[in-house]
Amino acid sequence: MGVIAIQYHTANDSPLLVALNREEHFSRPSQAPRIQSGRPRVVCGIDRQAGGTWAGVNQHGLFVAVVNCPKRSTPPEPRSRGLLCRELLAATNAEEALEKAFQELSTGCYAGGNFLCVDRFTGGIAYGRDEVEIERLQPGLHLLTANRLNDYNDPRQEFVRRLLTLQRLDSAVSFLAVASRTFSRKPDEYGKRGIVISEPDFGTVSSMLLSLTERTQRSIMQYAAGPPNEKPFEDVSALLRQVLSTDRANRAAAAAKEAAAAAKEAAAAASVKTVKPVTLGDAPNAAKEAAAAKSAKSGTYQTFESLAAAAKEAADAASAATT
Repeated sequence: MGVIAIQYHTANDSPLLVALNREEHFSRPSQAPRIQSGRPRVVCGIDRQAGGTWAGVNQHGLFVAVVNCPKRSTPPEPRSRGLLCRELLAATNAEEALEKAFQELSTGCYAGGNFLCVDRFTGGIAYGRDEVEIERLQPGLHLLTANRLNDYNDPRQEFVRRLLTLQRLDSAVSFLAVASRTFSRKPDEYGKRGIVISEPDFGTVSSMLLSLTERTQRSIMQYAAGPPNEKPFEDVSALLRQVLSTDRANRAAAAAKEAAAAAKEAAAAASVKTVKPVTLGDAPNAAKEAAAAKSAKSGTYQTFESLAAAAKEAADAASAATT
């Protein structure tokens, strides 16, 4: 299970802001976010039991996360939802990921899961419940748990919403500051009014804060490797920026390659001299031109014999050019 807050297309400096608490059995081992091998490049944590992930970002700026949810018709041996989440991170954009999620969830091979697929331009939720559905994200603050997006009958969602909206969330700094406090809130002495879950064998095992901006070097990822009320958020933005820079580097390399090719073509075109081939029919004219040039140069009049010789030379040259 888990809880996710998404601030979408309303902050001045960041189109996508996310806060996420992951909830799992404490005995299930996991790995903190790191850059994974393969293409596209992805930064995500890894569930070491099944090899999947619960949340990650790829080089195209696509964020994918999954929250487990109830489902009546669960197969006897369901395929890992985390593996599907990791596979969705191979998509180029949110639309492609949502389509892939819909197709996979429609096979009935998975237990219940709500899959968030979102980038800077579009996004939505793929509900892998008893009925598979897609719900599009609109600008604003959204909450997702085991229930549907923005379920106003979900007391946990409503509590998180109240805490987050105590201040204006109009920038990445304000959202991340408020979200870090909200998602680190532990229950009171009665076990209520908290976001962090702590049961004997199940609870909050990690937390993530994310800001995806238009400028790669201002994007932020912070990660708490445990309940955020006990483990501090560590800055792993360098990993995120390295992944996001891949597309920019590829575009720069492609542009440089095109520019080099264009320069080579221009140099080749400039070095080619256009020469008009001489034909037999051009011989008399060529002879006259040659004789006139020779006469002008020497200052003497040309005789009939010299004109004939020049004509013969021009004809020989024309014959050689045509063979």
